[in-house]
Amino acid sequence: MKLFFAGFLSGITVLLLGVMGYLRLGLAEVRGDIGPPAWENSLMYSAVHASVRRRAPELPNPIPPTEENLIAGGKLYVNNCGGCHGMPGKPSEGIGDSLYPPIPQLPKAGTEYSEAQIFWVAKHGIRRTGMFANGKWIPDKDLWTLAAFIKRIKELPPSVRTALEEKKQNPAN
Repeated sequence: MKLFFAGFLSGITVLLLGVMGYLRLGLAEVRGDIGPPAWENSLMYSAVHASVRRRAPELPNPIPPTEENLIAGGKLYVNNCGGCHGMPGKPSEGIGDSLYPPIPQLPKAGTEYSEAQIFWVAKHGIRRTGMFANGKWIPDKDLWTLAAFIKRIKELPPSVRTALEEKKQNPAN
């Protein structure tokens, strides 16, 4: 039994030293102009989603998804999020795919997150992804409105789509 534990600890030590050597010797690829390997994408994707699910409290959205609130959330989205995550009704310009990890194009892909998780991500951001913490300058009420819009972004009522089209054509409104 002692030999088993000694071998186990030796194996773990060699593995950790190998990983540390790989990182400290600069063998890890960090260039931004090439895509990451599939294993890295998979690892980071699952780590981010697991962390959000664990940390975001499952609260009901206090803002009802009325037409008026969805339009307000859509205006917030167009002004603050659409440049990176894509504009509703407009083909993706590909900026999200060029970053690591790729930025989800929400009008095209939607989201698997709950409204509470969307609120949490918008408020706190995701470290090392470009998703910054909006909770420092956008009030919680507005972030909940935004979360309601994002959750429904692929199935918006026609009246909301029309109002957002008018907003894009006349940004002063």
